[in-house]
Amino acid sequence: MNPFPILHRHYDPSSELYRLLAVHSVLVTQKAIVLALGYQERHPDAVIDLDLLHEAGMLHDIGIKLCHAPEIFCVGPEPYIRHGILGQALLEAEGLPRHALFCSRHTGSGLTRQDVIEQELPLPREDFLPESLEEKILCVADKFYSKTPEKLWKEKRLENISKAIAKHGSAAQERWEELRQEILGC
Repeated sequence: MNPFPILHRHYDPSSELYRLLAVHSVLVTQKAIVLALGYQERHPDAVIDLDLLHEAGMLHDIGIKLCHAPEIFCVGPEPYIRHGILGQALLEAEGLPRHALFCSRHTGSGLTRQDVIEQELPLPREDFLPESLEEKILCVADKFYSKTPEKLWKEKRLENISKAIAKHGSAAQERWEELRQEILGC
């Protein structure tokens, strides 16, 4: 499956938002494939659907156009924290339910129902945690790249990712450390 026709149905390919989304998605997808191959080296029996990982990597942020984040060219009405569930709905409507889960499960180190309630997040009261190996790999890969225009191309250092996640509390940091250890092996 080629993800670009789907992106083109939802984004004007000549827009700044599309350029930003495409660059971010390509960088995250490349990182995810590298992480997946490294994981397979350490775990030779692991079965990773690299095609699904590639496709979902390119589509994981499709919901950003519906959110309000003018600093990254998003002028929709929704809070940015909802981009995952909005993307999930878009991909479900495209007939891609497996890909859709990557959208809602990649934010931070995942979000729990408790996070949603305690932080009064404008999300359904449920867990949004990466479950499959491919979802976990993409969740980790996504942390290495920002969508901020001046930082778009710059890969983040692992210690900076950990510091940023720690700002969201000890539970988020603990989830990140588990994901990092599982996927990166360090």
